[in-house]
Amino acid sequence: MLNLNAKIRDIKEDLEVLRKGGNLPAVYYGMGKPSTSISIPMVEFKKVWNKAGESSTVKITTADGAVDALIHEVQVDPVSDQPIHVDFLVIDMNKKIQVGVPLEFTGVSEAVKGGLGTLVKVLHEIEIEALPKDLPHNLVVDISKLATVDSQILVSDIVLPAGVALITKDTEVVASVALQKEEKEEVAPVDLSAIEVEKKGKKDEEGGEAPAEVTEEKK
Repeated sequence: MLNLNAKIRDIKEDLEVLRKGGNLPAVYYGMGKPSTSISIPMVEFKKVWNKAGESSTVKITTADGAVDALIHEVQVDPVSDQPIHVDFLVIDMNKKIQVGVPLEFTGVSEAVKGGLGTLVKVLHEIEIEALPKDLPHNLVVDISKLATVDSQILVSDIVLPAGVALITKDTEVVASVALQKEEKEEVAPVDLSAIEVEKKGKKDEEGGEAPAEVTEEKK
């Protein structure tokens, strides 16, 4: 299990000052535990987040003791793309929980490689149920099975670790190959009447035709 050392945080503390000091404001709650505001070193959290994602258990240790939790929600700055706040959900290690686990696509599809079609990823995570200790960080999907344009990978094709049960319907499509469509260049039809009018106008300007009517001057 991954570990994070944290400090109990005063809710009146200036969060910007906290972040500039290299710490990340966070909170944990759940399982009858009161909502507790904490701060954790930014560098340490990013290491744990990279390994745990939102489906692996993290042990948070403070001066008040330790709790087992999942990274429930991470708020990210839209400009810097850096975490600015984290919610941890406290869990019971002896009770099964349901979580969404991300899918990792590996391998090479011969249909895509050969230019027959394009890869379509329908699902990016699936719901599973397991004891916290059995939760996988991710699940691998081998796209080399997609050899033709009519082939698909279903949820039922994903190999689950021991102790993990599927919640998502096993008939749902995870990935497929879409037929490559040839792009045809559209040529706009030529307006012949416009060309004729343009030619006639040009001839008139050059003085090639006399006026249609001439009024004879009276003597």
